[in-house]
Amino acid sequence: MQNEAYLIGRQPILNRSEEITAFELLFRSQESISSAKFENATQASSRVICNMLSTMGIENLLGKQRGYVNVDQDLLLSDVIELLPQQLVGLELLESIEITPDVVKRCRELKAHGYMMALDDHEYSPLFEPLYDGLVDIVKIDLFTTPLSKLPEMVGRFRRYPVKLLAEKVDSRDVYLRCRSMGIELFQGYFFARPTLIRKQRMVNSINSFLKLMQQLKNGAEINELEATFKESPPLIYQLLMLVNSVTFGMREKIRTIRHAITIIGMQQLKRWVQIALFAENGHQEFTNPIMHMAIVRATFMEELARIQTQSFSCSPDEAFMVGILSILKDVYDIPLDDMVTSLNLSDYIKNAIFKNKGDISILLSMAKMIERNELEKATEGFAILGISISVVVECQNKAFNWQNGLV
Repeated sequence: MQNEAYLIGRQPILNRSEEITAFELLFRSQESISSAKFENATQASSRVICNMLSTMGIENLLGKQRGYVNVDQDLLLSDVIELLPQQLVGLELLESIEITPDVVKRCRELKAHGYMMALDDHEYSPLFEPLYDGLVDIVKIDLFTTPLSKLPEMVGRFRRYPVKLLAEKVDSRDVYLRCRSMGIELFQGYFFARPTLIRKQRMVNSINSFLKLMQQLKNGAEINELEATFKESPPLIYQLLMLVNSVTFGMREKIRTIRHAITIIGMQQLKRWVQIALFAENGHQEFTNPIMHMAIVRATFMEELARIQTQSFSCSPDEAFMVGILSILKDVYDIPLDDMVTSLNLSDYIKNAIFKNKGDISILLSMAKMIERNELEKATEGFAILGISISVVVECQNKAFNWQNGLV
């Protein structure tokens, strides 16, 4: 039990610019699916915290963002909570917590230590005024239990307190825009993954990716170095595939991997394209874009799992990465299926995985999607059926979460 691994779910918290500003963290263990053999919730949460810190490392898990961990009353009042680094982790106080003098005192102590705190699934109550007035930083409003018609009144009540409001379970862009118009500052939910979020938006690349590519090509970099740079920018991958098909028209060789595409296009043509594209770049940074973040994490997770679990999946790691990227780009950039198949000239193996849910690689894709949706129990059961241990999954998650730090 000391080395038990925990499957980790992260749901982004976005600001009004639709950029990732933090994550909510969720955890499931293989054992907790079948039997919860803990004496109490505090013991369970304490074990999760210890495993999180020792197995993955909180900085690896969060990168440059803050993470929020659910905290019940017993854990809030215990010393265990102070294991968490206050500069990286915020405390999300569950709705089951009762406001008592001890709770208010403890929140005041944690606030003095530098912890940020949020109230989960909350509705305004005079009982919580001691927390509203300078102790909690964020109040999370669950839109499944609080209808939009009640929001203006609730927002008005909180205006006199120094708290930010977070709309939770925002499942459409229309709801997001309505919440934003009321003055809500933070948002959580799957609205950002809907095609309407960035429909018709020009596919932008990071200028840093272009500059890095230009420098690598100038210095005669090897293909593996160029491949790594492409993997940092999903739109760059898509444009590479489009480039290959435009300059090799008539050849129509089926593209299998990013490395294969670079080989087909050749270094000279690639250098020309990068030089031209650099002048058209607007300098947009994509690291806080939730779509780009999800795409790279999904692709890297699939790549690492295919690399480690060769007996479970017949696809190559490079093919797994390609499917992970394209499975998101086909949705969020509103690319019709026929255009994707025709324009990118993908191999049948990759095409079947993305569009027909066929083959081993489609199973890998479905498991990645379960984790993204925080369906952790379902994912854990699926990995068990495949004979893949949670410790292996966590190892792959660790590398995927570290993509931005260049540690994958």
